[in-house]
Amino acid sequence: METPQHKFNAPIPGESLTAELGSRPWQRPPQYSDINEIVEDYVTKMNTDEFSKQLADTMEMGIPLTTLANSIQLAGVMQGKHTVDTGILVMPILIESMMAIGDALGIKYNSGLEDDANLLKNRDSLAHSSIMKLRKEKEKTEGQVPISQPVEKESEMPMKTEPMGLMSRRAE
Repeated sequence: METPQHKFNAPIPGESLTAELGSRPWQRPPQYSDINEIVEDYVTKMNTDEFSKQLADTMEMGIPLTTLANSIQLAGVMQGKHTVDTGILVMPILIESMMAIGDALGIKYNSGLEDDANLLKNRDSLAHSSIMKLRKEKEKTEGQVPISQPVEKESEMPMKTEPMGLMSRRAE
């Protein structure tokens, strides 16, 4: 016969997900608080041959430099090097540095900057074309009356509507 286990001698659910306050690098004061120090740290690391080779491989895969810069600065936040806000301020410098490395190596890269402009442009044109398509369909179904012109109707008696829904009261 087996001995019953003590149920009260087990870990509390979620206990592994907690840590003491200040035990994580991002919960302590950052290593760098000045933007110039942060930029110097990143540029020093980017000027190594190892980083250039890895960056070249990543650029050839077509990954946007904006995504890489965001990943790099987020890793810096997680390591406790700087705060989130200073990391966001450094991102344009990271992108320009990676673009300079790509230009020096003669690699065609996706900066990720023009994609946003093209995406917004395409989104606006798609929205405009879909609106125009809906207008044309509505004109055909309503007897060639453009949507922009108000249609005057005879005064109608307001229709009595029954309350609908799960919690509505019903007339008996």
